[in-house]
Amino acid sequence: MRVLAAMSGGVDSAVAAARAVDAGHDVVGVHLALSRAGGTLRTGSRGCCTVEDAMDARRVADRLGIPFYVWDFSERFRDDVIDDFVAEYRAGRTPNPCMRCNERIKFAALLERALELGFDRVCTGHYATLVDGADGLELHRSSEEAKDQSYVLGVLTAEQLAHTLFPLGETPSKDLVRAEAAERGFSVAKKPDSYDICFIPDGDTRGYLAEKVGAEPGEIVDRSGEVVGEHDGAHAFTIGQRRGLRLGTPAPDGKPRFVLEVRPVSNTVVVGPKEALAVAEISGERFSWAGAAPRDAHEEFACEVQIRAHADPVPAVAVVRDGALIVTPDESLTGVATGQTAVIYVGTRVLGQCTIDRAVSAAPVSA
Repeated sequence: MRVLAAMSGGVDSAVAAARAVDAGHDVVGVHLALSRAGGTLRTGSRGCCTVEDAMDARRVADRLGIPFYVWDFSERFRDDVIDDFVAEYRAGRTPNPCMRCNERIKFAALLERALELGFDRVCTGHYATLVDGADGLELHRSSEEAKDQSYVLGVLTAEQLAHTLFPLGETPSKDLVRAEAAERGFSVAKKPDSYDICFIPDGDTRGYLAEKVGAEPGEIVDRSGEVVGEHDGAHAFTIGQRRGLRLGTPAPDGKPRFVLEVRPVSNTVVVGPKEALAVAEISGERFSWAGAAPRDAHEEFACEVQIRAHADPVPAVAVVRDGALIVTPDESLTGVATGQTAVIYVGTRVLGQCTIDRAVSAAPVSA
């Protein structure tokens, strides 16, 4: 096959590209330039898709003897990921920019261009597995549980999965990937993994949002609407947050209070007891299936739901009703924020996902 290897400059994508070459595919490497800002330089494990990363990717491609290109996707990345991130926070939601990048850049814009140029597949270094199922191709968790990235791939459609390769999916350990990179003579063998949000390389998300959204003082209220404190900008608060509230009025029971809700229209932050964070049901109108849809999604079916990349899956039932995917966990979820992504599984298989629009509290308002 003709394979376009997405090469981030990290060890995972380097080994994935090498395995695609070993498999006999006609491989071309490409690095995505996602920012035109001069300051997007790597500092240890902070930042990704930087100038240094592009050079690291090129060195790996040269060692593999494959063509290598840098494609400028910065405008698309700004429109589809960065602007979306800011808009979601401005609306009081908590977005996942990695999900949006996979959905709109790596497996939409990149794949679209690859197919236009005659490539059969796009190869990435994600830890996930593709399985031929009874109803078509299925997306499953990786063998390496600690590095499993199936959650952030839950946005992929059946068509996208059909044109994707995940050569690392069956690798049982990240250490083995690094060892393989060292054996191949890749300079990235010991390169640290990137973390945090790539377009905020200094890790100061609060400062970034203050600049982009604007910081206006407002009130912190309890569930009854009583003012218990003030804040310098609602965007700086996330659901479940406990520290940094600086409440002037203690709770009647003396227990800590947590952020329950952020209301951007009134610039208000709602706080309450920990038990009020419990959520009995979530739903989202923006949902998709990773492969074949359930045979009868309009009837309740058993599944597991995961609301963060490294959270434990929780047994649940799901159903499509009135144009929304509704998920009811067997036990209450904690710290759910609108804008987050809920990915549903059946065993190791990723069934689909939704962006959470609504979360129903499991606690009475008086709590």
